[in-house]
Amino acid sequence: MELLQLHYFLAVARSEHMTEAARSLHVTQSSLSRTIQRLEEDLGVCLFDRVGRKLQLNEFGRRFLRRAERALFELEQGKLELSELASPDHGTIELGVTSASVLHDILRKFRSKRPNIQFHVQMLSTQEMITLLERGEVDYCLSSPPVERDDIECQVVYVDPILVAVPTGHRLADRSSVSLTELKEEWFVGVKAGYGTRDLVDAICRSVGFAPRYVYEGDEPARLVNLVEADIGIAFIPSTARNERAHIKYLQIETHEVVREIALLWHKSRYISPAALEFREVVLEYFAALSKQKKNQN
Repeated sequence: MELLQLHYFLAVARSEHMTEAARSLHVTQSSLSRTIQRLEEDLGVCLFDRVGRKLQLNEFGRRFLRRAERALFELEQGKLELSELASPDHGTIELGVTSASVLHDILRKFRSKRPNIQFHVQMLSTQEMITLLERGEVDYCLSSPPVERDDIECQVVYVDPILVAVPTGHRLADRSSVSLTELKEEWFVGVKAGYGTRDLVDAICRSVGFAPRYVYEGDEPARLVNLVEADIGIAFIPSTARNERAHIKYLQIETHEVVREIALLWHKSRYISPAALEFREVVLEYFAALSKQKKNQN
């Protein structure tokens, strides 16, 4: 059994499509097919059921996939550890976020301490984030909601109130607070279902008897305030994403405690470099200061 075979097997298993896997690996479909065939011959079993042009992992394939992912995960962690030992003052921290509202402040603080460390940040849905965490492909995730998994460490770092953003010409703009039931007939702008804050507020609204009606659903939370300001719809905005604009008013939510928990996540078995450990300390210090500031304001 060759390492290349395992890499090719993972690509096919994840896409369950030979053509897509070949494209992602930048190899010909015939070469990929022969490699998978040799792997199956080495193992003495078929790993996929062929259904037309689609491939489906069978029971043998599903069992082998778990082992192959674990083996390649450990090899990748070894590679990361050696790379860090060779160049401790350089490298890249891989981050996944479900919301980037406070990320610029955190990155700025860390960069002032470790200017040679680079970042690669991905905006992810909750499920996409879990997938990358379980594969060990990111150092940390900032997630709302928190995620509970056996192989994922989860530390809640901040409890973030959700506000209602309305344009200044709105019927509620002269108010400081509003109940959820008063929003039943409103039109909303928001992120797509699958993002933590969206799923949270949708569930709370359903609990009081209505489902928010969306005229816009996107994957860029920062764009929502522009749409509110343009009077396209109103929006649920976390307090950490509050963007003071002349034509937007933010209202507290009455009667229901509508808050999101922000959590820092990491894979329990992923190699964490000294730079990544220092980054974690910066994150914890940032949110501790934010919590203290909120407490003083209350």
